[in-house]
This record gives sequence, C-alpha cells and structure tokens, in this order.
Amino acid sequence: MDLAIAVTVFGVLFALLALGAWVAISLLIVAGVSLMLFANVPMGQLLATSGWSSVASYPLTALPLFIWMGEILTRSRLSSDLFTGLAPWLGRMPGGLVHANIYGCGLFAAVSGSSAATCATVGRMTVPELRKRGYDDDLILGTLAGSATLGLLIPPSIILIVYGVATEQSIARLFIAGVVPGLVLIAMFTAYVMFRSRLDPKLMPAAEAALPIRERLRQTRSLAPVAILIAGIIGSIYGGVASPTDAAAVGIALSLLFVWISGDLTWRVFRDGLIGATRTTCMIAFIVAGASFLSAAMGFIGLPRNLAAWIGGLGLPPYALIAALTMFFIVIGCILDGISIVILTTAIMLPMVTAAGIDPIWFGIFLVIAVEMSQITPPVGFNLFVIQGMTGVNIFRIARAALPFFFLMLGCIVLMVVFPGMATWLPATMMSR
Repeated sequence: MDLAIAVTVFGVLFALLALGAWVAISLLIVAGVSLMLFANVPMGQLLATSGWSSVASYPLTALPLFIWMGEILTRSRLSSDLFTGLAPWLGRMPGGLVHANIYGCGLFAAVSGSSAATCATVGRMTVPELRKRGYDDDLILGTLAGSATLGLLIPPSIILIVYGVATEQSIARLFIAGVVPGLVLIAMFTAYVMFRSRLDPKLMPAAEAALPIRERLRQTRSLAPVAILIAGIIGSIYGGVASPTDAAAVGIALSLLFVWISGDLTWRVFRDGLIGATRTTCMIAFIVAGASFLSAAMGFIGLPRNLAAWIGGLGLPPYALIAALTMFFIVIGCILDGISIVILTTAIMLPMVTAAGIDPIWFGIFLVIAVEMSQITPPVGFNLFVIQGMTGVNIFRIARAALPFFFLMLGCIVLMVVFPGMATWLPATMMSR
C-alpha cells in the first residue's frame, strides 16, 4: 500500500512537471489528489491553514528584502565597480583576470543571495572585458557558471532562508554554517583556474603590466561600498545585533544610500527593482504555500514517516545515505530549480536524515551545495539559461565548460562528509557565545 501511494504521488507530480505545469500548481494538485485517494481530511480547511501558516512567517520576511536589495544593486553602477576594484590585483595571478569571475561572484553573492542575480550581474561586467582581452571563451563561461552558484551558499542566501523556514532551523546558524564551505569552494575554483593556466598557457593572453601600488589602491576604493554593505549585513548577524530580517532591512537602507550617492537612484531604478522583487517573492511564496499543503497532505497519509522507516530499515550507514541522496539531488536537479528542490524534498528527507544522526544544519549546507550543482546541469540549469541569454552560446557548450566546476562541488561534498566541522564548527562556536 505504501509503495502504491508513493508511486501515485511521485507519478502524478512528475507527469505534471513534464507537461510544463507551474511547480506551485503541481504541488497543489498532487496534495489534493493524495488527500482524495488516501485520506479523509477537509481539504479546503487544510489548504487554508497550511498555506497561510507557511507564508505568514516572520523569518520569511527577510526573503523579499534580500531579493529587493539584489534587484537594486543589479541596476546600479556598484555592480560594475566590483570588476574595477578586483582587476588590478588579479591580472598577475596564474589565470589572470578570469579570477574576477570567481571573486566577483563571491563578493556579489554576499549581497544578493541569488545565484541567477549573481550570474547576470557579474557576467555583464566580466564577459565582455575578458573576451576583449583574449581569454579562452570556455574558461570564461565555465568559471562564471560555476562561481555564480555561490549566490546560493554564501550568506545572505535566499535558499538557506527557505530551508530554515521549511525545517524550523535557525537561519542565523545556517548563514554562519555556509561561510566556510563557501570559502572552500572559492579556493577550489581558484586552484583549478591556476592549474589550467599552467597546463595550457594558450588559454590566457600575455600577462598585463603591473600597475603601481598607488593606482591599485585608488581603483580598489571602488570596492568600499560593497565592503561596507557586506559588513553591515553579515556583521550585524554574526555580532548578535540583528536577526536576518533586521539585517535585510539594514541591507536595503545601505544599498539605497549607496545607489543614491552614486547618482543611480532614479524613480525607474526604484520602481523596477521593487516590481522585480515583488514578482520573484510572489513566485517563491506561491511555491512555499503549495509545498506546505503537500507536506501537510503527506503527513496525513503517512508517506514521509513510512518512507523514512523504509530507508531506515535498509540499514544504510550515514555515508551510504549521503551518497544516495547526492545522486538523487543530481538527477532531480536536471528537471527542477533549486528552491523547488528544497521545498519538495525537505519534508520527506529530513526525518530519515535526523534518524541517521545527521545534523540538520550540516544537511542544509549539503543540500544547498547539491542544489548548486543543479544550477549548471541541463536541461533546467538556471545559470546556463542566464549565460545563454547574455552571450547567445549554445546551452550544452556552456554546460560542458562548467563541468569541471560540477566535479569541484562534488569534491566539496566529499570534504564535508570527511570533515563535517566545515559546516558545524563555526555556528557552534559563534552561537555559543
């Protein structure tokens, strides 16, 4: 009976997704069909209560604020200042200015929280400049696609907020937990580019002449607004001064102030940023409400509990369970976007994960890195679509260029399994003070 329920639920869900139905609509239909077939529950009342409780959440109010902040910065010259400030220091490194993709994405990820926004913003700045200077196109596109996924992991991360709300975990702890794995990924991406440049020097143009230190410092000043913004957001959270929601409001105030000082704060920028943030927030809230209804329906028919018991009965050790889940997320990432993956799977996966003795904070970071991998896998790799829209390059060529970064993220997961403290040590240390 449990197998029939699982096959029916997942069969209907994947059929709807294959037909191109909206994710939120698919979730609502699957929940309704499940309740009609396998439970005797007042559907309308359950939909109203679960849907409202999922979106009427104080921690979730940080989501539209961080999205709005990213929309504002994307439309201002502060984003282009990243390249100006980083370029003088990267030109003499092995790999040259290709590193601007990596560090630019790392910096912008810390103020946008979105992989797609990071990809679009940094790509607009770096791709034309790197092409003009003669860098290999595949290396440009691959580093951009892979590094832009850092927007999902480095705080403030939209997807970590969604995971924290869905699993009732501390968003502040999740933010802190994402710092070390994010820095490790940046180091791995940097090492790969340096290795490739040494292996095949033809991928790079001749090294540029070094600028005088005074000129480097002068150009680095353009990073000051971004650095202050990051310090204001992350510092207020880590210092215990503000909650993630309060820090998001600080980020909005600072971003509006800096954009106003730079002269880019027009009525059109303000309006378009607000409309863009509203659209994105409504889409995510609709999915969250649908997923909450589905989670409640699954609870009434007992699927998560029985599925967790079945997996637990297999006697898989934690390492084997993580390996199986990694393969599952890679496959499902080929057809779903990151937020949908998190919302769809947490209700079912978390009971079996906690039963296996895996820390929910650690699992959240693992899940986000797995979702990062899905951002660069066709056919539904959001970063691939963003880069294709900017450059016109075939999506499968972009995916091939990003393949080394896929394996680097897989390597990061292996490191997290071997050294779980990568995700748990910093929040345990900082939150225990």
